[in-house]
Amino acid sequence: MKPLATAIIGYGKIAADEHIPAIEANPRFRVAASVSRQGNGPAPNFTSHGDLIAAGIELDCAAITTPPGPRFAIARDCIAAGLHLLLEKPPCATLGEIEELQRLAEAKGTTLFTSWHAQHNPAVTAAAALLEGEAIAQMRIVWHESVVKWHPGQAWIWQPGGFGVFDPGINAFSIVTRILPGAVFVREAVLSVPENSETPIAAELLLGSPAVDGPISCSLDFRKDDGEEWSICVTTTSGMEIRL
Repeated sequence: MKPLATAIIGYGKIAADEHIPAIEANPRFRVAASVSRQGNGPAPNFTSHGDLIAAGIELDCAAITTPPGPRFAIARDCIAAGLHLLLEKPPCATLGEIEELQRLAEAKGTTLFTSWHAQHNPAVTAAAALLEGEAIAQMRIVWHESVVKWHPGQAWIWQPGGFGVFDPGINAFSIVTRILPGAVFVREAVLSVPENSETPIAAELLLGSPAVDGPISCSLDFRKDDGEEWSICVTTTSGMEIRL
């Protein structure tokens, strides 16, 4: 079967570290083009998605790995061009945008896949199975990492639509919503926003869920240069404790 010609739109650290190796390791796909304003992506490289589409290169699909702000407009144009899409997380800046992309993709008959990759860890599936039918007493989420390490020199994350510490925090939320049998709501939040920034560098959240009797506490912090931690601890009323 002919490999699917795939474009990388937004060639940065995540695309280079994760997407390119994954595509090259899968015989069902091949890297056919890239878009990067710096011109450093695999050839042929374009400086805009519009130039890529206008070039008429044979393409089947694209991975959009830009910051979330411009992603809606890029995805809309790619769907109109008939491309199947993978959207990095978070897929768009707002819920309304992703719902519109879903409508457009359904009308065009193209695939629209949002990469909540943390949900697909085998441990998450195992935890969901263990919690099925259990009454949950409480949950603690700690998502502490270094923004300098994971987003070096990337100013977009501090700009409107950049999500700040919620960009990695979304990984935790995608796991929580996968293992809990009920919806999750924000009850309280304390956000720490640096000067000259529009998004938080840290957040302390109190969440609630009909599926949890007690509190769901959540600590997100982008300032951990050492001692990084990504953990979720769930305690059931029967005394079982699950740690991810």
